[in-house]
Amino acid sequence: MRKRSNRVALTILGATAFTLAGCQHEKVEAEAFPDLQSCEAAASAGAGGPDAADCAAAFAEAQKLHVESAPRYDSLQLCEEQHGAGACGSEADAVGNQSGGSGSIFMPLLAGYLIGNMLGRGGVGAQPLYKTSNGRFANATGSQVYGSNRGRATLGANHFARPPSTLGKAPMTRASVASRGGFGKTVGSRGGFGG
Repeated sequence: MRKRSNRVALTILGATAFTLAGCQHEKVEAEAFPDLQSCEAAASAGAGGPDAADCAAAFAEAQKLHVESAPRYDSLQLCEEQHGAGACGSEADAVGNQSGGSGSIFMPLLAGYLIGNMLGRGGVGAQPLYKTSNGRFANATGSQVYGSNRGRATLGANHFARPPSTLGKAPMTRASVASRGGFGKTVGSRGGFGG
């Protein structure tokens, strides 16, 4: 009986490793836009990217992820140090007071979004983009950094992983930002949009 359970465990372990390896190599045709209007203009010009409906769906998803997962800071000054002057606003303005947004928590403004054709999974993927202090753009966690919020590239599917929620969590302080080296400075991959 013992030999059979070892074989089953090894088979499950092997299948899991194969599945994970397959996910790591999955590629997504992605495009970055600074706003919904830019995506819609590209769609109407027939540039070969997303159509107008995909633009709207991806932008709505990026806005939803922005409210749920944007980096949150305990001061406007700290937020602007990480994202640039004028690139931040209060959580209350972004989330809305009815959803419990606080006027003493600050988050970066949405500076664009990624839209990706999720081949094999159907539909379109989206991610919000934020300015970094050095003029680049990053996803909500700061783990994927891009040189621009415009352009087309083939990216790994991990660029469209759902970021963890920051809504209702304690905002980052100067100490927590310093411990990770600043927003967009964590070890991560660089994207293909001018980066």
